[in-house]
Amino acid sequence: MEKVLSRYSVFCLLILLPLVSFPLKASVWGRVNMQGTVIETACAIDTDNRDQTIDMSVMPLNQIMREGHGVKRIFNIRLINCVVGRINEDAIGWQRFQVTFEGRVDNGLFAVEGQARGVALELTDSDGNISTPGKPLPGMNVSAGNRQMNYSLRLVSNSQILRSGEYTSAIRFKMDYY
Repeated sequence: MEKVLSRYSVFCLLILLPLVSFPLKASVWGRVNMQGTVIETACAIDTDNRDQTIDMSVMPLNQIMREGHGVKRIFNIRLINCVVGRINEDAIGWQRFQVTFEGRVDNGLFAVEGQARGVALELTDSDGNISTPGKPLPGMNVSAGNRQMNYSLRLVSNSQILRSGEYTSAIRFKMDYY
């Protein structure tokens, strides 16, 4: 009986040995999620204008105290390859569009983050319309070709106690065509 167990043990060991001597293979699975939107729009935004950084420069606190605002900094949004017609020939062509700027709100202005206090950002279009965060500016006509829209930002008092320091703000824009 001992010989049978011994041969059986050796047989099992010889069968299991090749399985243990090879490295184990492990598979790790991941997932890639993608999303996007294909839209019909009248214009494309120039890629140089999609993400902009505007340097507001250094401003003396006493200028805000004395004048209530700082110097205007100009920026623009360039629209390219605008078309008036639509893909669906039965649809009415693009006629107008509106730009809406969005960001954190501070008393109807754009809030700032950081050490500075008592200030907010005022955003104005070239016609002097002041943008309220989340509310569209007056509509404009769509015209074929390219177009540049000019805006300005300036630091203004928000009627709070002023304190010097660094600040930042993030303002997004969207365009609605109709």
